[in-house]
This record gives sequence, structure tokens and C-alpha cells, in this order.
Amino acid sequence: MLATRTLLSKQTLAVLFRPPACFVHHGDHGNWGNTNVAVVFSGCGWWDGTDVHEGVYTMYHLSRNGARFQMFAPNQQQMHVMDHMRKQPATGENRNMMMESARFSHGQGMTQMQDLSKLDVNTFDAVIFPGGHGVAKNLSSFLKDGKDCKLHNDVERVLKDFHRSRKPIGLASMAPLLACRVLPNIEVTMGYERDDSTRWGNWPHTSLVQAVKSMGARHHDREPYEAYVDEKNKVVSTPSFMWETDYHYHYIFDGIGNMVKHVMRMSTK
Repeated sequence: MLATRTLLSKQTLAVLFRPPACFVHHGDHGNWGNTNVAVVFSGCGWWDGTDVHEGVYTMYHLSRNGARFQMFAPNQQQMHVMDHMRKQPATGENRNMMMESARFSHGQGMTQMQDLSKLDVNTFDAVIFPGGHGVAKNLSSFLKDGKDCKLHNDVERVLKDFHRSRKPIGLASMAPLLACRVLPNIEVTMGYERDDSTRWGNWPHTSLVQAVKSMGARHHDREPYEAYVDEKNKVVSTPSFMWETDYHYHYIFDGIGNMVKHVMRMSTK
């Protein structure tokens, strides 16, 4: 009897301390296996680079759905450094986009930030550009030149290469500006075309919507938790922080999740 109780006790302990099955996760939207995605950054921080939330949410959803990803950024100086507390340029500071973007890196090897000039379309199944003001300041001259802006040479090359190769392109918040400037007749969303403020948030960047429309793109209104899919051009966009909110960041999280889901779906076609 004592031996039986001891055996039962050991079995009970083994069950109690067994790692739960939920630790083995194959993705919320399916497991696409070895999909390899390039993610392009423009620095680190909403006001002068890639928005931290958008960058991290993108990597989270790629990982959650079984994708491999590699991070890239231009190995050049960013336009300026912003004091994110005062929301104004910091004096006497210069920073490199790739070094700043490396703040998103974790670990070694392939998880480290790479020079955007080395991004080869033949190595990847898709590319994603998270948003942030670095899109308008570092990856393009939009802040200065508006709808007539020029893109960073490697950014333009990458967008055209993926489009020409019929490989999907994911875009968050401001990033559609880049694709609309160099890809003809694409369809995107940057949220609402008017600032319809609600108690949940508002849309303060609607002038950017008018800019992409003047570039020849077709715009579709979408909520921050949604994505718009241009199946013909394999371009997927989500509003993200074109919408400003104090607390409801989970809407942005869900929107980027939907964008990633469709990018991965189309990468298997």
C-alpha cells in the first residue's frame, strides 16, 4: 500500500510540473513553416525612426505564425535625432539608422540588424515595412518634398524588386507612402480620410492620405485593427498609428497581426 501511494505521489507531481501544452504553439492563423520575411527599419522611435510598437508587433506576429525573419536598415545617418519627451529635434546629436535599428535586435547571428544594401529579393518570400516618422524622414524625402519625394535608393530597389517578383509587401501606418511613390496603381489603407475623432482615438494624419492619392494610389478606409489587401499587387497595409489613442494599443496589435497574416498567406502562392 505504501509503495502504491509513493508511486501515485510521484505520478501526481510529474503531472503538476509538466510544461503545459500551450507552450508549444503553431500560430494563431496557421503555420506557414519556412516563410522567410525581410523587415525594414528606419531607426528606433516614432518621431525619428521606426515606431517601437509597430516593429515589435510585426516580429511577434511573424514568430507566432512560424516565419523566419531578418531585420534590415540603411547604414546611413538619419535625418535628425528627436527628443521624444519634448517632441523636438535634439541639438548636437547624429545617429546612424542601422545602429539605432539594432536596438530591435536580440541575440546573435541572423537576428542581428543587417545593411539594407545587402537585401536580396531572391533570398526572401516577402518584405514588411513597419511605420514611424522615419518613413518620411529617413527612407524618403517626404517631409521635405511631399508627394514629389524621392526614396532612399535601396528602399526603392527593394520595393520594385519584390513587386516585380510577385512577392508580397506589408506596410504599416506611414509606410504606404513609400510604395505609392514608386509602384503604379496600388491600393492601400492609412485609416480614415477625415479626422473623425471619437472617445477611443482620432486620425490626425489625414493629410498623408491625400498625398498617397495624389501619387496615383487608391485609398480605402479601414479601422486600426484591420488591414487592406491589394490582391492584384500583393500589397497589404494597415493603419496602425495613423490612429492616435491613449490606451487602445491592442487595436494596433491586431491590425498588424492581420497584415502579417495576409502577407504570409500570399507568400505561399
